[in-house]
Amino acid sequence: MEKIIVNVDVMMAKRKITLTELAEKIDITPANLSVLKTGKAKAIRFSTLQSLCKELKCQPGDILEYLPDDSEAAEKKKK
Repeated sequence: MEKIIVNVDVMMAKRKITLTELAEKIDITPANLSVLKTGKAKAIRFSTLQSLCKELKCQPGDILEYLPDDSEAAEKKKK
């Protein structure tokens, strides 16, 4: 099954910032940031993504990752 992986936790660890600190800095509730961090979010606002990138000094691709399903990945390897 293909999906989008949210790597907020990875970027937070690299920047040595806690969930509470980051939530305060980007003006989001800790609960909503936790949903993003654990990968349970179904969507993300561009304004939230922009704030995360600004605060974590990264690019959207550092936070979001596309993971193809097994059949799609196998098809790419054949080419």
